[in-house]
Amino acid sequence: MRTLPVGDHALLVELAADGEVGAFHAELLRRRAAGSLPAVREIVPAARTILLDGLDDPGALAAELADWTVPPLAPGAGARTEIPVRYDGPDLAEVAERWGVRPEEVPDIVGGVDFRVAFCGFAPGFAYLTGLPEHRHLPRRSTPRTAVPAGSLALAGPYAGVYPRSSPGGWQLIGTTDAVLWDPRREPAALLAPGTRVRFARVAA
Repeated sequence: MRTLPVGDHALLVELAADGEVGAFHAELLRRRAAGSLPAVREIVPAARTILLDGLDDPGALAAELADWTVPPLAPGAGARTEIPVRYDGPDLAEVAERWGVRPEEVPDIVGGVDFRVAFCGFAPGFAYLTGLPEHRHLPRRSTPRTAVPAGSLALAGPYAGVYPRSSPGGWQLIGTTDAVLWDPRREPAALLAPGTRVRFARVAA
């Protein structure tokens, strides 16, 4: 772990691996809820870092973090959300071929994964979900699409994600959902937050 000051009131924590970020993020939330974490306005995880913003004394917290013992993230930790999906994506057959299975087997494979939101980015409401076994990791498309429909369930590299709105994208599209990933009238606006466990439930197309 390495800590770097960001301006006068923020601290960037660099970690060695994705799994460490999830465990460290969970520990930060646990300590904040218990009142044992100094006041912080925002805790923002990314692929290998966590930003702590709104601190009165970033240096003091950096020294404290160095002495923390962070337990591994428990598999069942975090809130759980189920998202209904129609497996009707244009890349479904290609994904099945890469996995060496029939297209009709893909829903059971994806639906059997207990995904977890590692971090959010790219667009409001877009969550990067980890949990795919390494042998299921997929390359991005060689030519990105100029417009991916909102609600598209997609895979790329070690991640799964659902496009909250129409946008360009190069991920492999395997299905669609009517779930609203981002609604500024809702509190919270994002359906998925870091640490949330996600299951994709198959529904009829």
